[in-house]
Amino acid sequence: CHTSGMLTPNGKEYAQKIPREELTHLILKLLQAWKEPLSHFNQHIEHHQELPDDSLSKAKQISNMVHELKTGVEKVTEKARFSINSLNGMASSEAAGLSISNEANMMSDSDFIHCFRRDSNKVQSYLKILKCRIMPENSC
Repeated sequence: CHTSGMLTPNGKEYAQKIPREELTHLILKLLQAWKEPLSHFNQHIEHHQELPDDSLSKAKQISNMVHELKTGVEKVTEKARFSINSLNGMASSEAAGLSISNEANMMSDSDFIHCFRRDSNKVQSYLKILKCRIMPENSC
């Protein structure tokens, strides 16, 4: 996975110990790191004539959802009065080092999907932790 070198907490217990700002930064880094690979993946599957239109539509929908999620996390970050400019700048520059490489280009579709699922599960877990910190009344 192209994000394997990214330091992420191993397990929920460790993620819960990370300060809110750092956890938000990590979410933004993961989302930014998938922007280019998802774009390449979409271009790749568009050339598969045997794929149904539904599969092509789903791939584009996933890319759009990742973009919308990143935008949403940035808005939450602004409302929480984090330093969005420094977080966004770091996420973009650090993710640039994680942009799709030749290794990622040669990754099989199943490996690509496995890596994406792994990272999307991390983002989902981190967002749940943030939600519980921001709105503790949800009895998390």
